[in-house]
Amino acid sequence: MIDIIEKESGRPLFILNTANTTYAFKLLENGTLEHLYYGPAIDVTSSDGLCEHHAFPPGNSSIYSSLYGNFSPEDMRYEYSTPGKGDIREPMIEAVYADGSRTTDPVYDSYELVSGKPELGTMPSSYGKDDEVESLVISLKDRNGTLKFELIYSVFEAADVICRRLKIVNKGDGSVRIEKALSMQLDMDPGAYVFHSFTGAWAREMRKSDIALKAGKVSLCSRTGSSSNRANPFFMISEKGTTEDCGICYGFNLVYSGNHYEAAERSAYGKLRVMSGISPEGFEWILDKGEIFETPEAVLCVSDRGFGELSRRLHRFVRDHIVRGRWQHKNRPVLLNSWEAAYFDISESRLVNLAKKAKAAGIELFVMDDGWFGKRDDDTSSLGDWYVNKKKLPHGVKGLADKITELGLKFGIWVEPEMVNEDSELYRAHPDWAMRIPEQEHSTGRNQMFLDLGRKEVQDYVIDSMKELFSSADISYVKWDMNRNFTDVYSAALPAERQGEAAHRYILGLYRVMQTLTGAFPAILFEGCASGGNRFDLGILSYFPQIWASDDSDAIARVQIQEGYSYGYPQSTYTAHVSDVPNHQTLRRTPFETRFNVAASAVLGYECNLSDLSSEELEAIKEQVTLYKKWRTVLQFGEYYRGKGFKDAADKDVLESDDNVDAEWTIVSPDGNKAVCVVLQQLVHPNTQWLKLTPKGLDAKKKYRIRSRVFKTNLKDFGGLVNYVAPVHVRQDGAIHNILAKFVKMETEKESHVMSGSALMRAGLKLKSAFSGCGYSDDMRFYPDFASRMYFIEAQEEKDEGTDKPE
Repeated sequence: MIDIIEKESGRPLFILNTANTTYAFKLLENGTLEHLYYGPAIDVTSSDGLCEHHAFPPGNSSIYSSLYGNFSPEDMRYEYSTPGKGDIREPMIEAVYADGSRTTDPVYDSYELVSGKPELGTMPSSYGKDDEVESLVISLKDRNGTLKFELIYSVFEAADVICRRLKIVNKGDGSVRIEKALSMQLDMDPGAYVFHSFTGAWAREMRKSDIALKAGKVSLCSRTGSSSNRANPFFMISEKGTTEDCGICYGFNLVYSGNHYEAAERSAYGKLRVMSGISPEGFEWILDKGEIFETPEAVLCVSDRGFGELSRRLHRFVRDHIVRGRWQHKNRPVLLNSWEAAYFDISESRLVNLAKKAKAAGIELFVMDDGWFGKRDDDTSSLGDWYVNKKKLPHGVKGLADKITELGLKFGIWVEPEMVNEDSELYRAHPDWAMRIPEQEHSTGRNQMFLDLGRKEVQDYVIDSMKELFSSADISYVKWDMNRNFTDVYSAALPAERQGEAAHRYILGLYRVMQTLTGAFPAILFEGCASGGNRFDLGILSYFPQIWASDDSDAIARVQIQEGYSYGYPQSTYTAHVSDVPNHQTLRRTPFETRFNVAASAVLGYECNLSDLSSEELEAIKEQVTLYKKWRTVLQFGEYYRGKGFKDAADKDVLESDDNVDAEWTIVSPDGNKAVCVVLQQLVHPNTQWLKLTPKGLDAKKKYRIRSRVFKTNLKDFGGLVNYVAPVHVRQDGAIHNILAKFVKMETEKESHVMSGSALMRAGLKLKSAFSGCGYSDDMRFYPDFASRMYFIEAQEEKDEGTDKPE
């Protein structure tokens, strides 16, 4: 709800209220906008007490003008900022005019209330029904008469989210060069703040880092041409001392997939300026007379109940107001991807055999990954040549798809439409379509180049070739990959003075391609991928409802990666696969059940070579898939609660801890009646039998039954210890050992308890003891390195005492 109070000296006070938060700012006498407050909901009836009071400007500072000599812009909280008028902090907007001057002086002109949201034509943005979102458009005019600005605020009341963006219109006679146009600025009171970012690299995305904001500026940016795995556009600011469940914290994100920039700057007077938008590094945009430039949309959210509630508010917002289309709230299928089973060495018979195994295991979707087109036997050729390799698929994509669907599976396919190899028919026909500097050696990545999607004819080629492919067979799923970063950024279609526009124009072209194809094929489930998480952002999620979170499928690495994503993105948006061991990225061996427990906490898939697995392993997958389907709605769309955060085992002193948990998380159905809780350890802590389960998010007044998942362990996991009870000596890995392991199966411990929600969350459930080297029974927990457990929690009716039979 947006309230506007205009009785104060004729200068309006703007109050943007959501269900639990308030955002307020006011028009100052000099025509600028003073930011007053953003935080937990407060009752604002006037600006009295919220506005700053200045009698004189600080020493060694500048004033806005002689009419307003009592304050310095450097020591004010503003809704926007520009250089040249005394505010020497980082500006939100920078422009260069025809005479070379760089001072921009926007002042208030008018406002407009809009039911719903104004259109953002060239880029994706959040959306909602007219009764879900209300917008405020503040019009500013430059005192020199050249530029007009619009600050656009969209308030999602129920979601507790406010979105911001900027629109610039050239009203003058000449061109203006825009060098910086960020999407939002938030000036905050002095205080002790911490900046939380999510950085990393290939195979280790979304590592959370925390920096105390004591002085100066902390910034993040991407220059990869994408939102990047080096620095995700999502970040947080918290008050010092904020925890998972208490304290004030702010979350910020950007609905954009290209180079981005985030900064938090402490002024000389302790105030904090937070900014986000398109990265100004390498960016320029020439705005001719009458033209419009619009920034991507920024997303703002605040919680006074810690990081956990901030995350859940953002999760609901992304699910309801970013993701769209048929798959928005629809359960996602369990898939098998062919990549790690075959890499480029695919054939119709090999893929069909894999699919038959998948069907027998209950898997629903089979995906043919890279290697099916052109002369694609490795990564050096054929990108851009989207015709089938008949040596590998003699009956074409349709022939393979028909065989897969006849098995009762859905069929999916891998593409990388944004790229071209130099060794390709497309490049030989259209070398100027590649993004590279003419007559210079090009720096490639993965032996490939970007197609210049800033050009409409290139966009049309991609659209037409993908339409032909997607229409050629019964295709239910598309994995859309993008496997390199920008280098030698240049567009042959742009003049020299406009080359600073090339990277942003690429993203605009990409959005047109995605919009067209998802509109033409609404039933296809599209999954984004960019060497894993190199383009995981709200822009891509506006078209593709899920994204491959990381090329690293190692379960232990994935715990940290998925925990990082969970701060800003719901688990329905990131996918995870159970893969073979040793893992292909880390060579680590982790238990089969841990691989499942971690992958099942996202959108589950498999990437094993099912043709090489034993019947016992295939049966285990079948049991996993059956279980996942039963709990899929909770796991994909439930409310996510982080428990003990993931950390290196070496950093933990088990004797100083109240449990033996290295990571814990709970996913709860929206009605609070069902939940799944996972606990995991990295390395065994010797002689520690104790483990306490402490789920979160339950209804304190309800009674719940908690059950463990019972599965079989391999006798060989005990090694030579079998001789402690064997009547004859059993040589480890010998014939007798293998025969015993085949016929003697050991079930894990059974847990079944009834407790109140309050007891579970506050006192915790004390679980059966772990093996600690002093005996073993089937009532003990087999809990080696990298072990985990998944527990299922269901609300009980008063008359229902439940059953001790585990799931």
